[in-house]
Amino acid sequence: MSLITDIVSTFLLTIRDVLPIAVIIFGFQFAVIRKPITNLRRVLFGFVYVVVGLSLFLVGLERALFPLGRVMAEQLTDPMFIQAGALVEQQFHWLNYYWVYLFAFAIGFSTTIAEPSLMAVAIKANEVSGGSIGVWGLRIAVALGVAIGISLGAYRIVVGDPIHYYIISGYIVVIIQTRFAPRLIIPLAYDSGGVTTSTVTVPLVAALGLGLSETVPGRNPLIDGFGLIAFASLFPIMSVMAYAQIARFVEHRHAKKGDTSDANNAKDNAKVEAEAL
Repeated sequence: MSLITDIVSTFLLTIRDVLPIAVIIFGFQFAVIRKPITNLRRVLFGFVYVVVGLSLFLVGLERALFPLGRVMAEQLTDPMFIQAGALVEQQFHWLNYYWVYLFAFAIGFSTTIAEPSLMAVAIKANEVSGGSIGVWGLRIAVALGVAIGISLGAYRIVVGDPIHYYIISGYIVVIIQTRFAPRLIIPLAYDSGGVTTSTVTVPLVAALGLGLSETVPGRNPLIDGFGLIAFASLFPIMSVMAYAQIARFVEHRHAKKGDTSDANNAKDNAKVEAEAL
């Protein structure tokens, strides 16, 4: 009975959230553009699917993914678990939390791969670029950035470092990369940092941060528990630009090898012709 109540209440809240979007779209279509909507019936059915899907998805997040991330953080930082697999004598040394970093990496990668907003951006980028930007290449690059960022953010929570040191250093790297990265990928890289903070990633990452800050000794959930989402937004920018830079380097290297082989072939042909003469 509680599940049905949650679904109904979430459905009503989702309608409330989606309704302003529908009002703006239909309002501009009829009042400003003054043209009928093509395939109106399909559009209305699409809105219904969106509302139903979002409602069920949000209920699933609240009942499964969000508690799961919190429980995993609590279990991985349990003193008995830490003591059983301690790498050093000090029970609360940062090295003893290596399972936390591995879990943060895995959960960051998997949730980003499953992120619907990233799928949409990757498909559109592939269409607009004429196939030069691969769907899976972009998704994996973004997922690796999120995984590394969340792992580093988990480390920051464990050791208690101020967050601004990491964010400032990260954006310095982003600025330097922006200077040397291909122009084609720069706007997409910045957008990729935003699409990661969506319906799948945020609940699990927030639950992981709060769970860590509540169980690691000496940490304040309000100060240390938040901030992982900032890492999840920052590091994909770096990873996507790095992916483009590596791809360009490999392409130039292959092109250089091709030019060298062509030059050698030309020399060999000239030598053969000279010997024939």
